Amino acid sequence: MSAHGPVRVSVCMATFNGQDFVAEQVGSILAQLSPGDELVIVDDASTDGTVDVLRRVDDPRIVLMPRGENKGYVSSFEEAITASRGEYIMLSDQDDVWLPGRVETLVSALQAKTYAASNFTVFGGPPNRYHEIQLKKADSGRWLANLITTWIGVRPYYGCTMAFRAAAKKQLLPFPAFLTETHDQWIAIVANLGRDMVHVEAPTVARRLHDENTTPKSRRPTAVILRARLMLLRAFFVALGRKVRTK
Repeated sequence: MSAHGPVRVSVCMATFNGQDFVAEQVGSILAQLSPGDELVIVDDASTDGTVDVLRRVDDPRIVLMPRGENKGYVSSFEEAITASRGEYIMLSDQDDVWLPGRVETLVSALQAKTYAASNFTVFGGPPNRYHEIQLKKADSGRWLANLITTWIGVRPYYGCTMAFRAAAKKQLLPFPAFLTETHDQWIAIVANLGRDMVHVEAPTVARRLHDENTTPKSRRPTAVILRARLMLLRAFFVALGRKVRTK
């Protein structure tokens, strides 16, 4: 519990060498949080001034967890989610800007389902053809189509647009040990296997496009794509096994 009672909203952020943009992102998040909410930040052993920038933000809602060893962003998000205490958990990248009303929009969506994913806008550069693909509310219940298109890589599930209720942790955690990327697609697989995902058509975040984005801006080499598809197929069977065991 916080000093104000139970935590309602936990925002989980992974940072790494993000000193240029993280202060703006943190400001856009804190502006939407209530006094008893929290922003859990796991820094993945940044070598720039990211941790110093975060420490200068004087706000008791920030829970900063710096690492001494770089383990990758998937592990960072897993650690942040594990540490979160809120009923509603929202994911955040370090370099975007939250649009006004994001928190309440997603909290409202989570009254119907355990998981929610929204659309986004972009700034800082021209959108590519992948950015122009949008989630449709009418597809929320098309769980089989969502699973197939997630595996193919054309369903726009991005971690920075996602939220879920705390009850989801028992299915999501721990992340599969082999998962070295696409934690967001892992979440989407678990959610759609449970037929428990709702799509929010409104954009809730502005994604900043710049040279250091983790998400690829163009088509990756075929071998890399095949490895990613195999990893997601393995993740599907892990999620299926957890679903069967918790029935």
